[in-house]
Amino acid sequence: MVKKKLIACLMAVVVTGSLFVGCGGSKEASTKGQEITIWTKVKEDEMKVIEDSAKKWAESTGNTVKVVNDEGEFQDYLQAANSSKGPDVYIGMPHDNLATFKEAGLLEEVPDGKFDKSKYTSDSVWDATAFDGKNYAVPLAQETVALFYNKDKVKEAPKTMDELVKVAKENNNGFQIDLGNFYITGGIIQSYGGYIFGGKPGNYDPNDIGLDNKGAQEGYQFLQDLVLKDKLMPADITGDIASSNFKDGKSAFYISGPWDIAQFEKAGMNFGVAKVPTIKGEGYKSFLGVQTAIVSSKSKNKDLSWDLLKYIVDNEGEALFKAGNRIPVLKDVLNSQAVKDNKYFQGFIDQAKTAVPMPNILQMQAVWNATSQITRLYKGESPATVGKDVVSAIKKGIETQGQ
Repeated sequence: MVKKKLIACLMAVVVTGSLFVGCGGSKEASTKGQEITIWTKVKEDEMKVIEDSAKKWAESTGNTVKVVNDEGEFQDYLQAANSSKGPDVYIGMPHDNLATFKEAGLLEEVPDGKFDKSKYTSDSVWDATAFDGKNYAVPLAQETVALFYNKDKVKEAPKTMDELVKVAKENNNGFQIDLGNFYITGGIIQSYGGYIFGGKPGNYDPNDIGLDNKGAQEGYQFLQDLVLKDKLMPADITGDIASSNFKDGKSAFYISGPWDIAQFEKAGMNFGVAKVPTIKGEGYKSFLGVQTAIVSSKSKNKDLSWDLLKYIVDNEGEALFKAGNRIPVLKDVLNSQAVKDNKYFQGFIDQAKTAVPMPNILQMQAVWNATSQITRLYKGESPATVGKDVVSAIKKGIETQGQ
């Protein structure tokens, strides 16, 4: 997620300028004997796949590729990209970080026709990389939450949220989530009819904030009821407590992402993963995160960089899935035997169909900061008051960003 210090660093980068300004055009003087540098921020096994694929491409094209594991913060990339130390390609950038680099002029627009969008699972994964109708990154994988359920406590996952709450209250089955994390609670608010910004992906309107409308307030009321009325979880519950209670069999239901699978498997749990139950008859609108790859606008070898990135995308989708356990964005990988053999991933895949991309604009940082006030609901404050204050705080945060 974009951090405040990224914005400050962005301003410094713009002032500093680039050692690459004026270097190279859209076509390379030579397509052989060039060195392409890739920076990655992915898991170790994923990096190995990228290294092997890059080596094959290099050997077949007469070029060389250097793959570097980026262990710094994203703001470090801002500075490096404007110097001779910057990479040509960056693999592993969350889509909600793209705005910072777009503002700094560091993202090269994806060439028309370079990637066949019909091969992707949905328009949403490409929407997440768009600004003003143009794409500036390539989707590599997607991420969202789903419903974990304890098969020793319930036979199957509930279909509706009302059913889930009812079952959770019966026989002390329990339902616990990270109430202080808007990445989790935001899905509930959106499902009731709230929204972050008006407009649509690629053209958001930060002046239109939908976190105080009727639907949002219904979502706030639901969250408050989980604590004060239904008494399913304490007001100060954290993500660690919620996951531990699920792992220890103290609750039957838990909403989280694929990152929690390993710990539950290690604990020997008998659990399943399903899409989150519907709310008001509609599919649950969880947040969708998209992992992306970009070509730097400062690269001396843009065309070769796009060719290399396309080679990796076209040839390593299944290998990257096996290495990273991320939800695929390519239809052929989604339908592969490797995905079918993973008994937990279908729930996330089904949930991704109704997930909503997190806004990728800079103003989203103000939302993350302001929505911490939602925890006031669990102390008894009214949804109307909390909603009003959240929107007010977002507006003030956006004003501060512009100063």
